Amino acid sequence: MKTAVDVICLYPQDGIIKPLFIVWNNGARYPIDRIDQVVPVSEGECCGMRYSCRLGKQQRYLYLENGKWYIGKS
Repeated sequence: MKTAVDVICLYPQDGIIKPLFIVWNNGARYPIDRIDQVVPVSEGECCGMRYSCRLGKQQRYLYLENGKWYIGKS
């Protein structure tokens, strides 16, 4: 199950998007401590990128699909 979230990102000159913070609907910001892996995904009709992220002690998947961000459990 994926939940839509806002994400604050860095868009460096090399063109590789780096998510920095996840922002929940209540405005709470959670820093992304580490990105372990970035892979293209194709699940059903959805396609995009999956970021394997470390938020504190939690490992979570962050998806970028058609310009929208989603978070799911890993």
